[in-house]
Amino acid sequence: MATRKIITIENDILRKRSKEVTKFDETLWDLLDDMKETLEKSGGVGLASVQVGVLKRAFVINVNNCYLEVINPRIVKSSGSQTGPEGCLSIPGKQSKVCRPNKITVEFVDRYNFPMSITTTDFMARAFCHEYDHLDGILYIDHTK
Repeated sequence: MATRKIITIENDILRKRSKEVTKFDETLWDLLDDMKETLEKSGGVGLASVQVGVLKRAFVINVNNCYLEVINPRIVKSSGSQTGPEGCLSIPGKQSKVCRPNKITVEFVDRYNFPMSITTTDFMARAFCHEYDHLDGILYIDHTK
């Protein structure tokens, strides 16, 4: 495992749409391991692969020491709303209030291309939505008024 450099807002790659993961091999596994280590060292909650310069539809999340690797996600259901502060490792030192769904259901695959589904609420739903947006080149600051 290795720590990777986190791309910041000045880099246009953050505005690009990530491509679906089609190869589930050691290259992907190394990327996910590196992203986990990078996230741990940064003290953040989530990290999308685009934030380390790789345009793949993948992110890792750590909420309450529960790590999830999320590949090719689709939000299939959302309800309610919540507004709260968000920051981003790619926009250091800034925060804004953002409105997100309060409950979401996400379908995705794991590092071995095994189908998964999770329904989550509150802060975890916020983290999923934040990282999911990264995969489409959307930053939390795009949701602020």
